[in-house]
Amino acid sequence: MTGKELKDKYTQICNLLSARKLKPAFDLLEKLISGTGLAELHEQYSSLEQNYKFMLKYTVEGINDPERQKIYEHLLISTFELSDITYENLRMKFSQTIEYQKKRGFAKHFITNLESFSNDLEKYSIQKELRTLLSDSSSESSDIYLDAELHLQKIFTIFYHFWFVDRLTGDEIQFLGSFLRNDSSPSFEKSMVITAITLSLMRYFDEHKIILLFNACEDEDEEVSQRALIGLVIGIYYYDQRMPFFHAITGRLQIFMENKRFRYGFEKTILQFIRSKETEKIQRKLQDEIFPEMIKLSPNLRNKLSIESMLGEGLTEDKNPAWQEILKDAPGLMGKMEELTEMQMEGADVFLSSFLMLKHFPFFSELANWFFPFTPQHPEILRNPINKESTEDLAFTQLIMKSPMLCNSDKYSFYFSIMNIPPDYKKMVSDSLKAEAEQLDEIAKDGSFLTPNKNAEIIISQYIRDIYRFFKIHPQHADFEDIFAWKFDFHNKFAFSKLLGEDQKMQRNIAEFNFAKNYFHEAADLFEMLLQETDDAEMLQKLAFCYQKMGDYKKALNSYLRADLFDQNKLWNYKKIALCYRNLKKSAKALEYYQLAEILESDNLTLQISIGQCQMELNLIEQALKTYYKVEYLSPGNKKIWRPIGWCLFLLGRIDQAEKYYDRLISDHPNKYDLLNMGHVQWCLGNRKTALKYYKKSINDSDSSEKDFMEAFDEDVQNLIKQGVNPDDVPIMLDQLRYFLED
Repeated sequence: MTGKELKDKYTQICNLLSARKLKPAFDLLEKLISGTGLAELHEQYSSLEQNYKFMLKYTVEGINDPERQKIYEHLLISTFELSDITYENLRMKFSQTIEYQKKRGFAKHFITNLESFSNDLEKYSIQKELRTLLSDSSSESSDIYLDAELHLQKIFTIFYHFWFVDRLTGDEIQFLGSFLRNDSSPSFEKSMVITAITLSLMRYFDEHKIILLFNACEDEDEEVSQRALIGLVIGIYYYDQRMPFFHAITGRLQIFMENKRFRYGFEKTILQFIRSKETEKIQRKLQDEIFPEMIKLSPNLRNKLSIESMLGEGLTEDKNPAWQEILKDAPGLMGKMEELTEMQMEGADVFLSSFLMLKHFPFFSELANWFFPFTPQHPEILRNPINKESTEDLAFTQLIMKSPMLCNSDKYSFYFSIMNIPPDYKKMVSDSLKAEAEQLDEIAKDGSFLTPNKNAEIIISQYIRDIYRFFKIHPQHADFEDIFAWKFDFHNKFAFSKLLGEDQKMQRNIAEFNFAKNYFHEAADLFEMLLQETDDAEMLQKLAFCYQKMGDYKKALNSYLRADLFDQNKLWNYKKIALCYRNLKKSAKALEYYQLAEILESDNLTLQISIGQCQMELNLIEQALKTYYKVEYLSPGNKKIWRPIGWCLFLLGRIDQAEKYYDRLISDHPNKYDLLNMGHVQWCLGNRKTALKYYKKSINDSDSSEKDFMEAFDEDVQNLIKQGVNPDDVPIMLDQLRYFLED
């Protein structure tokens, strides 16, 4: 059985349990258990099924049991647990993914004495603090590095222990609680443990892991609390189908949502996950549009822009006036760069392309390092100073730490990539970082930017980018489920839908964000939920627009008509209602609303053309011609209007006048339909040879084919007959055309 087949069967069992279909779930689970060869699992299965049969028997016999629902839920939870155990055993047995290779290899390294291990960690923290307090310079730097390296290996051991543990024991829960509450444990170590619990939860469900994440959300350290919150969101979203049976989790989530700090982080986490969908689009934009344009620029760009002097002067608000001249060879580049800058300021991940090729350092061969908060205390940083003959390394790494734009993973990439560049360039980079830090410090003084909430938002953004890089660009990322392929439809999840429904402001923010990013399905769901509580013209129009973009014109029309009851943006609404009616093939109603719009905006050419099209569809050819003449009068140079005017004149039998308009079109880059219609005109005028000439040109047009021509011709046959063409001549002319095509 392949990994995909195994997962599909496990998912099917979970779906059946979620739908409370225990009998078919039992049938599938029994087959899965047989693949493990473990008798104890089959015994557990038999016990569960027997208990369920007893419950069914008592229910059918009408025996009243007030505890029946609790027993039933307990059976469901127990069956979920047995399914998890079975699935994990089979993955341990057969999976060749890096996660299970690592777990099998780690089997002998699980921590057996947690108390002793905890004491060793505490001892290192005390010694380190003493060295700092005493400014102990007597210790050899090699000893300090060695101690740090040994301690790092212990942190890695904790990380993998709690990643690969299935269900937490009482001792493990106690150890984690003490470790996370310990003030002497550095923030980055606690953060790594939180990530380990999150990865472990994704691999194997355990209610205690979620409870630990809840507890960590209350930590005063923002790095720890926000990582825990993100872990919670991932875990609860992933196991949402189980949440109806875990009242302690949903109840605690409800209580936490009453906390302003948690609610803020929860909303920002949701928005950042939705924003992550944009990352691949941004990367494609950079690779396909911006980088090629930059390559076209002069090779002397660096000298022209005087980059070194600009960096030396620090960051300024004014744009260099010389840029416009330099960028004249790439006219769209400035606009695209400004668009990316705006997206970056909104929190979009614009650096993935830049750091994509900078994950080859040995540092990233260690899985844990992909999640390590950037810190000068990491042994890899201590062992590889930027300037071996300088004492400014700590200041430099702290400047990197302060950068809000780069995630932790990219900060390590950045650090290692500049180790071997010339000193002048290092100084240039350092000066640039200092300028950025000083600018942020200035902004922070008025409290308008780096507020506690803003700091939480930066941490959320950085951590989700770290996760994104692991699941998207790790060399073996395909071995893991790509969480960024999830829909992130939090409003459709049991655990989150009620919470969002109770906070309309948050729900509206998420709806508007989805709408702005063109995720119309998700936005429509949220607007629908909001409109159940209140009618709002703007929301109705946005909901209608979502349905319009989704191609559901019936629902779009209903919402536009509801919005039309409000006296808000009537002109725009009339046009949209008319558009929906046109797509629903109700041209008369469409014309009615276009004419209402015309009262408010009589000189709008697009509107006039739409009116003309409706009149054509209703066979009001004379009226349509007058409308198109109006457009020609208002826009004399508009060549596109010649086409409908020429066709109207043809249909009305004014062939000579129609010929004049098609003459103009033929002399100015005609398309295949212009050539076809000119052929019709010539035939009706009696010029059959000329007609065949234009028909042949229409078929030979680069955008046409004989099949396309014949389909269009068949649609026009009745119009030709109405203008006097003998129907008996039609097949003869077409055969003559076929001979012409062979010449």
